[in-house]
Amino acid sequence: MTKNILVLPGDGIGPEVMAQVGRVLDWFAAKRGLGMTITQDLIGGCAYDRDGVPLAPATLKAARAADAILLGAVGGPKWSKVAYDKRPEAGLLMLRKELELFANLRPAIVFDALLEASTLKPEVVRGLDIMIVRELTSGVYFGEPRGIETLPNGERRGVNTQVYTTSEILRIARVAFELARQRSKKVCSCEKSNVMESGILWREEVTKLHAAEYADVELSHMYADNCAMQLLRNPKQFDVIVTDNLFGDVLSDEASMLTGSLGMLPSASLGAADASGKRPAMYEPIHGSAPDIAGKGIANPLASILSAAMMFRYSFGWMPEADALESAVESVLNAGIRTPDIAQPGLKTVGTAAMGDAVLAALEA
Repeated sequence: MTKNILVLPGDGIGPEVMAQVGRVLDWFAAKRGLGMTITQDLIGGCAYDRDGVPLAPATLKAARAADAILLGAVGGPKWSKVAYDKRPEAGLLMLRKELELFANLRPAIVFDALLEASTLKPEVVRGLDIMIVRELTSGVYFGEPRGIETLPNGERRGVNTQVYTTSEILRIARVAFELARQRSKKVCSCEKSNVMESGILWREEVTKLHAAEYADVELSHMYADNCAMQLLRNPKQFDVIVTDNLFGDVLSDEASMLTGSLGMLPSASLGAADASGKRPAMYEPIHGSAPDIAGKGIANPLASILSAAMMFRYSFGWMPEADALESAVESVLNAGIRTPDIAQPGLKTVGTAAMGDAVLAALEA
């Protein structure tokens, strides 16, 4: 079946890195016969410039109809004075909310060729392969009441509410357990049940689900602050980490830096499957729009290319193709080819398009 893919390059370096993803998709269509219909639209600051909003209704409609979305990056100083609800980031948040993309998958993988890029000792991170599963549409970022108020004594008070329901916890935990079954069958659930009632509920519901449906998977619990420490002390103890929106935001950023470069890491945001088995999904690199290097042709496209590999695997079930693409990226790194963000003395430093050339050559090989 032909898969409908919506490409949203976005702002800054987004169009540059997504151009290389487009070349990779064209290669798989031509050489592997994969059926893909690709359309492109705007999101973020460029959409605001065109439509007056960071996500136009027509773009949202196209996103709902797509089998998967590939996104580059949004934002930049050009739009720093725009109203909060019209900023580029608001378009991304709206897309996540409207498609109910509740499960954020953030792998942290250390390639042997990039061991020296990590600030940790090579023996600590060699072979690291962690999947962090972050709940994305609830928790303290969305809870009510929220806001800033002035108290009778003249002081100001900021309020945010951490809130989770059983169903929200169970659906993200299921994603983590299912992923673990495809990996090393280990899940670590992180919260702060020692000081937060929402953490108590989280631990209780994950424990009950594990006993009822996933006894074949090893489950452990850890306070989120301890997890942050353990990620630096002994990160290879983890396989799949599942946690809430706030802690997932912090822990996934920490884990990403174990690898040495944000330019290397992909991500996936998944929704619930419908009756036909189709689930809304968006794939994007975790790096930002990097306006300081936009237009210079030096951005690293590998995180975006690896995001396409995640799309092959999690949305389309194209496992051999996902493996081939990931292997091609690894081959390029082993060959000593680098973009400036991961450059090393004595190795070949190339630009965005040349890195795309190298990945395509590795696929051919």
